[in-house]
Amino acid sequence: MKTFKTILVLTVAAVVSAFTINDNGGYKVGDVASDFKLKNIDDTMVSLANYKKAKGFIVVFTCNKCPYSVANEDRLIALDKKYKEKGYPVIAINPNDPAVSSGDDFESMKVRAKEKGFTFPYLFDEGQKVYPMYGATKTPHVYILSKNKSKLIVEYIGAIDDSSRSESNVSERFVENAVDALLKGNKPTKTDTRAIGCSIKYKRS
Repeated sequence: MKTFKTILVLTVAAVVSAFTINDNGGYKVGDVASDFKLKNIDDTMVSLANYKKAKGFIVVFTCNKCPYSVANEDRLIALDKKYKEKGYPVIAINPNDPAVSSGDDFESMKVRAKEKGFTFPYLFDEGQKVYPMYGATKTPHVYILSKNKSKLIVEYIGAIDDSSRSESNVSERFVENAVDALLKGNKPTKTDTRAIGCSIKYKRS
């Protein structure tokens, strides 16, 4: 009985962790976001400023091992294929500390990207400086940014769609709807949704 209760408590804690929104002072919709410069899996340094012709970006914090991230990899590839040429490329960032999250080291990122055929940059948040600035708490966690002259405006924060694990069950595509609205010169009708995934892994003091 004690073992059963322990398993039940751990299961409930995992579910709560996956669905909880943590407000840790990051960006809100309407805020101006800062650029960054992070190492890509091709060993080059990438920043949003490199994309001179982009109208905005689909920035997603993701990783190698989280089952929620893995379940959304094909969706990220599809988003990049659909919107990169329209001016909204996907920029993926791994925020996890590899010392805490086994399999999320830079070399493993290269392997995973090659296995899946990533068509977008897959950047390593070394030192974990970028994800706290954005306020990401989960993998995956999406931030859609639009370019307004020299500013990056946060237009949407949350999930890719309304089915975190199974694409066959998707009924509302949050990111697609938001980007489609922006491409038409409109603001997204839905700007905040609940990011569902694994908690970002970091060293606890």
